[in-house]
Amino acid sequence: VWSLMVAPAPAQSDDGPSRTISVQGEGTVNVAPDRAVVRFGVVSQAETAEAARSQNADAAARAMNAVRDLGIPDNRIRMEALQLQPRREYNPETRQREDKGYEATRQVVVEVDSLDRLPVLVTRVVQEGANRLSGIQYDLSDRDAIRNDALRAAAEAARAKADLLATTLGASLGPVQEIREQSFSFPRPMMRTEAATMKTSDQAAPQPDAYAAGEIEVSASVQVTFALQ
Repeated sequence: VWSLMVAPAPAQSDDGPSRTISVQGEGTVNVAPDRAVVRFGVVSQAETAEAARSQNADAAARAMNAVRDLGIPDNRIRMEALQLQPRREYNPETRQREDKGYEATRQVVVEVDSLDRLPVLVTRVVQEGANRLSGIQYDLSDRDAIRNDALRAAAEAARAKADLLATTLGASLGPVQEIREQSFSFPRPMMRTEAATMKTSDQAAPQPDAYAAGEIEVSASVQVTFALQ
């Protein structure tokens, strides 16, 4: 037996169905980074494991002291765990890999709040013991403020888009009915020097342009529903 139930249609208001328009707005903010995390490599090679470890400890200590001499506090400096392993090289004559002692590697990580200090920092640390610049990661100290700017730009774009559509079709915007944050993007640009060997002899500090970070692009999108009048 089949049965069919029909619900009564909902009553409509005297004003008729409400009229709305929903749009998505995108906002992008480009801003120069104001802080960086620099990773230095301290690599030491010796015939014995103890000699490699000892040489590495001395070089890492000198690098850390060079950072402190620039006024960077200890809570912005850290030394990662030591990696000690046998060093083997390929001999083309024997066509075999031969033992060549040991290699000790340690990373010194420094947080810098002023990018103007990067050239001097790199030069001093390399002169005092580090022999690799492993990478520089740029960031922003006030991420919340930049996020708010991107969201504000997205909201303004949504209103402008809705106003354009409404006026083109002979309507006007009323109050906001609903707001939804759709997406938010906050990438971290990287300038990497992949394990580049650095000279430890005295040398002039590189020009600031050598560490130019470009700009960080922050984007956001929102969906906004307006009433139509």
